Amino acid sequence: MKHLSKTVCAFAALALFAAAPLAQAKTVIRVQSVIPAKADEVTMLKDYAANVRALTQGEVEIEVLPAGAIVGVKETLDAVDKGLIEGGFAWTHYWSGKHPAAALFGSPTAGAGLGLDNIAWVSWYMFGGGKELYDQLWDEMGVNVKGLMLQPVGPEALGWFKEPIKSMDDFRKYRYRAPPGIPGQTYNELGIAAVAMGGGDILPALEKGTIDAAEWCCPKPDSVFGFQKVLKHYYLQGLHQNVVNADLYINKDVWNKLTPTQQKAMEVAADASLMRALAYRIYENGKALKDLTENHGVILHDTPADYFPQFMAAAGKLLDKNKKENAFFLEVWNSMRDFADVAVPFWAGAQASNASIGKAYADSLKKK
Repeated sequence: MKHLSKTVCAFAALALFAAAPLAQAKTVIRVQSVIPAKADEVTMLKDYAANVRALTQGEVEIEVLPAGAIVGVKETLDAVDKGLIEGGFAWTHYWSGKHPAAALFGSPTAGAGLGLDNIAWVSWYMFGGGKELYDQLWDEMGVNVKGLMLQPVGPEALGWFKEPIKSMDDFRKYRYRAPPGIPGQTYNELGIAAVAMGGGDILPALEKGTIDAAEWCCPKPDSVFGFQKVLKHYYLQGLHQNVVNADLYINKDVWNKLTPTQQKAMEVAADASLMRALAYRIYENGKALKDLTENHGVILHDTPADYFPQFMAAAGKLLDKNKKENAFFLEVWNSMRDFADVAVPFWAGAQASNASIGKAYADSLKKK
């Protein structure tokens, strides 16, 4: 009986071992950013990584690397495509040299001429067909990449200047850091000497006099880079990136090796990141603007009125050019237009009320 009992126990142990799921091997995804580790966007990227780690119970670990850690900034997407690094982080419009439609996902200049703000863009992306077109973008580019949209923001500030600007003629006197792609091209179309450079290069360029005006993003990210050390005149209202989106690129072979549950966890965390990024930016930018104006001598100005019609006209010209020249660009823009025709009349009216309420409160603070 004792021998039989041992045999039964042995078989039972083997059965339990066979039935138990094998421990999932840990997957490490190195993600090289196009910006330095101190950048505010990296803070939010690490927040996303922490959520993925938690949702996968540690099975997927995203290791965030700063710009240039393995390859140059401009080689980031190609490195992900080739598998030199597992992932990259930038803004979709950085790759508009590979395909112009990337600009409509990363930076639809002047709201793509359709009245889109950052929240309306997210609505189009999640429910208006944008996500399906975003997935198609990588095939149109011919890269072996899975993209995940993470961080919407906007509107971005017009930027920082040595002296107040009262008109577009004043603006044209400056060498100005602007984003790559259609936003920068729009400024060139307006006769502004726009220069594209990475975020970490802007302050040194300002200090050396290579450029004498600049935009990057918004009060918090701008202050992290320290532009207030050199320039004191700040303009919040801009059209070049009233919508701008940062995203994550995963080598598709790496993505396909993840389990369906792990993939779903990363997608759910990405959708959550859209809201978390919007919420984070409002409070952090508010605190930063208060600090800049109260403690660093920064003077806040309204953007000259003639900027808006001139920029819209120049942006429209470039959008029309790309619609005529590229079928997929036109397909994406048409999808945005169909969405905007339905959603923007409602959202613009709602936002007008929101803006009036907010402005009334902001004006009351000035009187105290």
